[in-house]
Amino acid sequence: MTTRPPTDAITIRPPPTSVPSESMPPPSPVVGGKALIHGKGEVRLDRVLDFVSFVTKPMPLSLLLDEAPKRIAQIVQADIVSLYLLEGDGATLVLRGNLGFSGAARGKVRLSVGEGLTGMAVECMRPVSAVQAPEHVRWRPFAEIEGESRYPVFLAVPILGHNRALGAIVVQRGGDRAFKPSDVRLLVSLTAPIASAVRHAQVLDELRDKNRRRTGGGTRKVTLPGVPVVSGRCLGAVAALRRPATSPTRKAGGEDAKLLRWAFETAEKALSRLVGRSQQLGMARDAAFLSNYLLMVSDERMRSRAFELIGEGLGVAQALGTVAREAVRAANGIVGDPFMQERARDMEDLCDALLMLASPDARAELPSKAVLIGDQLTVFDLLVSSRAHPVGVALTERSAGPRTQVLLKLLGVPAIIDTEGLFRWASPGDVVLIDADHGFLVINPSRAEMATLRAERRKEKTSEEEGEGAFDGDMGD
Repeated sequence: MTTRPPTDAITIRPPPTSVPSESMPPPSPVVGGKALIHGKGEVRLDRVLDFVSFVTKPMPLSLLLDEAPKRIAQIVQADIVSLYLLEGDGATLVLRGNLGFSGAARGKVRLSVGEGLTGMAVECMRPVSAVQAPEHVRWRPFAEIEGESRYPVFLAVPILGHNRALGAIVVQRGGDRAFKPSDVRLLVSLTAPIASAVRHAQVLDELRDKNRRRTGGGTRKVTLPGVPVVSGRCLGAVAALRRPATSPTRKAGGEDAKLLRWAFETAEKALSRLVGRSQQLGMARDAAFLSNYLLMVSDERMRSRAFELIGEGLGVAQALGTVAREAVRAANGIVGDPFMQERARDMEDLCDALLMLASPDARAELPSKAVLIGDQLTVFDLLVSSRAHPVGVALTERSAGPRTQVLLKLLGVPAIIDTEGLFRWASPGDVVLIDADHGFLVINPSRAEMATLRAERRKEKTSEEEGEGAFDGDMGD
C-alpha cells in the first residue's frame, strides 16, 4: 500500500548531476502545500547567497572595494565591474573599486552627477543600460581606462542610501548580449548590502558634516578621500612635513666650512642617485628639473659665494640664506622670465636642504617611520625628510603640479594627493592607514583594518623569504 506524504512535507530538491547553466528554467511551482528547499547547485542563487553573506559582514573598506566587484562579475556574467562612491560635496563620483581595468584608474576616474551614462543613472536614481554604450551621446571616455570600448554592453545602477545616492555600480561585457531585465533587477537588489557596508565604513560621513570640526586628540575613525599616486598600503603615526627655522639655531663656529662642504657633497651624491633612478623608471623627461638642482649644487660660483660668506664670519644658516636671497633678487630683476623665477625658488629649496644637512635643526627633524602630511613635496624632502624613512605620504588639495607626482614616485612609498580635509582632521601623532590602492587616508583605523594590513605584510615577507631561498637553491645547483 502506498503511503501519501503529509500535506506540510518539505521537499528537498537535490543538486543536479551537472552544474546547470544560468539560463536553465526555475524549478516547477510547489503545489499541494509542500515546501521546496533550494539546495546547492543553482549557480546564480549560490553566488548571490555567497555575496550577501560576504558583504553584510563588518570589514575594511579596501576589502569591500576589492572583493565585491569580483563576486558581482560572477553573478551577472560581466567582464568589467566598477564601484563608484559619491564623495566631497556629494556631486563627484569616484571610481574606487574595479575588476577588469588597470589599477591606475582607481581614485582617478571622476564624474560629476549627470555626467556620462553612470552620472545619468545617479542623477535619475534609476538604472541605465545600453548595448552599444560608446555610441551613445552621453558616453564619457577616460584616458586612464584603456580599451573600454571593447566592452560596449553597459549597465549602471545607483547605490541608494536613506535619502540620497551613495554611488553606483557599473557592469560591462563584450559582444552584443544585452543585460536582461532580470539582471537589472538583481543588480539593483545587490546594491542594498553594499550601501549598508559603505555606511558602516563611515566613508566621508564626517566630511559631509561641515559644521563639525575636529579639535585634535580624538579617537573616532574618519576616512578621507584622495587621489592615489604610488600604490600600496601602510600604517604609521602622522608627522607634518617641516622646514628649518628662519632664525639660526646655533652660532657660527670653526667647523662651519667643513660641515657645509660635507653638505654639498652629500646633496650632490643624493641628486645624482635621484637622476639615475628617474632614468631607470623611464621618468627622465618629467624629472628634468632634478638635473637643474644637480647643476646648482655643483656650481662652483654658488659654492665659492657660500664659503666666502662663511670666511667673513657668517654661520652656515646666514651664508646660505644670503645666497638664496641674492638668487631671488637676481630673478626679480629679470622681469617676465619664469625660468629664472623658478630657478630662484629651487635655489631657496636647495639652500634649505643644505642647511639641514650641515646644521640640523631639531625643530624640523621628523620621527622615524612616520606617515608624512603636508601641502606639497619638494626636492628638500627627498634630500632631508626621506632620511627619516617615512612609510607613506598624504598631501592636501594644494599639492597639484607635475613635480609633486614625480617626487612621490621617486620616494617610492604609498602616497595620495588631494586629500580632502587633511589638516582639519589629521593631527601629529594620530595613527593613520594610507590605502593608496584605492585612494583613502583612514584616521584611527579599526583593529580589523590594522590586523588585515599586518597579516598581509607578514605574508609578503614570508613570500619574499621563500623566493630568496629558492633563488639561493638554484644558485647552489
